Amino acid sequence: MLEKRQFYINGSWVDPVSQNDLVVMNPSTEEACAVISLGNTADTDAAVAAANAAFPGWAALDMEARSAYLHKFYDIYVARQAEMGAAISMEMGAPIDLATNSQWGCGPWHMDGFFEAMDSFEQERAYRNERVRMEPIGVCGMITPWNWPMNQVVLKVIPALAVGCTVVLKPSEIAPLSSLLFAEMMDEAGLPKGVFNLVNGDGAGVGTQLSTHPDVDMISFTGSTRAGVAISKAAADSLKRVSLELGGKGANIVFADAPEKAVRNGVLHCMNNSGQSCNAPTRMLVERSYYPEALDIAKATAAKVAVDLSEKPGRHIGPVVSEAQFDKIQGLIETGIKEGATVLAGGLGRPEGLNKGYFVRPTIFADVTPDMTIYREEIFGPVLAITPFDDEAQAIEMANDTVYGLTNYIQTEDSEKRLRVARAVRSGMVETNSVGFGHGIPFGGMKQSGNGREGGPWGLEEFCEVKVISGCPM
Repeated sequence: MLEKRQFYINGSWVDPVSQNDLVVMNPSTEEACAVISLGNTADTDAAVAAANAAFPGWAALDMEARSAYLHKFYDIYVARQAEMGAAISMEMGAPIDLATNSQWGCGPWHMDGFFEAMDSFEQERAYRNERVRMEPIGVCGMITPWNWPMNQVVLKVIPALAVGCTVVLKPSEIAPLSSLLFAEMMDEAGLPKGVFNLVNGDGAGVGTQLSTHPDVDMISFTGSTRAGVAISKAAADSLKRVSLELGGKGANIVFADAPEKAVRNGVLHCMNNSGQSCNAPTRMLVERSYYPEALDIAKATAAKVAVDLSEKPGRHIGPVVSEAQFDKIQGLIETGIKEGATVLAGGLGRPEGLNKGYFVRPTIFADVTPDMTIYREEIFGPVLAITPFDDEAQAIEMANDTVYGLTNYIQTEDSEKRLRVARAVRSGMVETNSVGFGHGIPFGGMKQSGNGREGGPWGLEEFCEVKVISGCPM
């Protein structure tokens, strides 16, 4: 079992002030794979103090100098791909091929987008006769989740460092191993002491300490809407900026003239990463004339989704991250059955042949109505709800009938309808006809899906304050 009790503070690996161990579980085996320590107030204070002390010098560097450090980190990250994939697979259960490719690959993909944005980033901009200056906001506390660990760490840490902020990272205590490896890479890149810091802890401990700390200027959080509300309340007394990327319940609107593989792609997208993605298309809304055919396609597709151990190579889905997550998903599947939805595929219990580990059967519900729990709540597992609609207006109304607003999906060969519906749905992102987004796009949502934007130039500006200067025209 790995022992990873130390924190990375002020350029060194240091022991916690007091030892408070937490065992990290491998979700494929339900066995302990590592032990970490949870930080306390003294650990958090030390990390924040280091970040504060480092801020003036780091902010004073020009972007070219900061970029040189980040490019060195990039090279190290790429060289240690296999290590990062193995860590992610062990801690949160992503199949090793997914962990070593897509999960690890989020890092260089997002960094490429940030480097491109940095090349054209204007720290000072002319506006009429004034000078508008983009300045780093200061010390940033970052609280990241377990489901796509490097995706969220890179989306936060890299742009904050790029514009001159200093960082204290608190990764998920459920899946901390990849972030500890990330910190090793930061150390190898030789950043000045205190610019990047990491303290492990839980939300009630280090998470709250960062959110309320008077010397933290900004909190960037990705996770549940419930936790986002708690962080916002905790941060309110110090009026620090809070950037949130929260939950989702994306609608996938499939019109009768949708591309041939629309339903198949929608099922596979929902099941990817064992359904543990905030932007997963978990509500499939199908035009009624196409509904029976769509159900047949969805059922056949789900039957081909394999479930297996995370360490096994090949294309399959792994376990969900924890016993608590497994129990939550099972409870929501049971609720769907009790409320009258039709089980088209999957259902309760583990897949055949998997009697250990937090494995969930790929599950599809048909005939789901908007009043049902599985239609409204974010399940965060491989569970899809399918509902018919009668016309375009009803599809838009149903898509918007949610507290969330992260990503919606539209499938139709009619380009005018595709754009019309995309403009009408209330979400920060709209993917149409399975055409994915490029790097550097603004990732984020509306309503209870959050208020921040991550990626590219928007991600850089997220960590900036705006200063206007008169009498000094450019």
